[in-house]
Amino acid sequence: MPGLCRDCFEAVEDAAVCPGCGAEAKRLLRHAELDDLDVAHIDCDAFYAAVEKRDDPSLRDKPLIVGHPGGRGVVTTACYIARKFGPRSAMPMFQALRMCPDAVVIPPNMAKYQRVSRQIREIFLADTPVIEPVSLDEAYLDLSADVRSDPRPAARVLAETAMRIERDVNITVSIGLSYNKFLAKLASDLEKPRGFSLVGRAEARDFLAPLPVAKINGVGPVTAKKMADLGITEIRELQAMPESQLVTTFGKFGRRLAGYVQGVDERQVTSHRAAKSISAETTFAQDIAAAEELRRVIKPLCERVAGRLERNQVAGHTLVLKLKTADFQVLTRNRRLPHPTQQADVIYEHAADLIAREADGRYFRLIGVGLSDLCPAAEADPPDLFGGRA
Repeated sequence: MPGLCRDCFEAVEDAAVCPGCGAEAKRLLRHAELDDLDVAHIDCDAFYAAVEKRDDPSLRDKPLIVGHPGGRGVVTTACYIARKFGPRSAMPMFQALRMCPDAVVIPPNMAKYQRVSRQIREIFLADTPVIEPVSLDEAYLDLSADVRSDPRPAARVLAETAMRIERDVNITVSIGLSYNKFLAKLASDLEKPRGFSLVGRAEARDFLAPLPVAKINGVGPVTAKKMADLGITEIRELQAMPESQLVTTFGKFGRRLAGYVQGVDERQVTSHRAAKSISAETTFAQDIAAAEELRRVIKPLCERVAGRLERNQVAGHTLVLKLKTADFQVLTRNRRLPHPTQQADVIYEHAADLIAREADGRYFRLIGVGLSDLCPAAEADPPDLFGGRA
């Protein structure tokens, strides 16, 4: 079976350790399709926390949480030491600190993370021109022979890339390599941190079968609950259903779902992926009418949208407020902002004003906020004449 050492990049066969450098088994890649897979997903390990630990060695052995402290703060990233105690991304900060009271909390420094992300992207560009960033800390790479002149197998290129990132940027990455984006993403999650996993065509169906349905791209909490209500919790149960039944049950998504569960994903790695909008919403446990309560609920949604804008290095020029009444009528209200923004307080200010106009005694069951007309982050929030932010 073809093999590769991730440390010296030499081919290995059946040896328990690399005969060239002595690397142990966990640093050796072995796979029947090693030389044939060319779609990669690369994910930086606990990216924000890793950058902070890199820049402050005193934090190296401490549980570190990156996020905004305070009652409404949320965890942006928890390092692997902190994760042993339970904190996870998007968890309320107060809950994370109950789990890990000794954690060091550092507010995110998005400008620094963006600089590091650009540095990593330059390393990717040395391997292939076809890079699809997902966020600051992850990207898909197309390493097929028709987009690059390098004759080396993708697995070797990626092993060298991971080593170069460790050497030049001083953080680690986890890599998934497969024949499509869906499986490459799943593979990159298998061995974190500093992992490198492969999923080939021959094993794809069996690999997918025992996984929970929530692992499927596009299956969120609502769809997962619908599936659970139907007694479907694992992908193997979807594999047993004909495509026609999936389409009948899940609508247009059922056709794509039928492909995913069989290991088929027709999406291409594309260098330019432009989201049309970024938003967040929530459904209330009990209907709400009071403007003050609606404003309280929407504030963390504004923070969530701002975080996603920053991670995707974009800003939005048009604010969209979404409300669903108790009788399921959906209302949307748009406002063109003076300048594109990434700032949670700017989003909240305008959303709160729109709420005041709509809170006329009606009861609402859902509220959402988002930004559309997206543009590069460099165009966001220009300084005003007095040195503050617009």
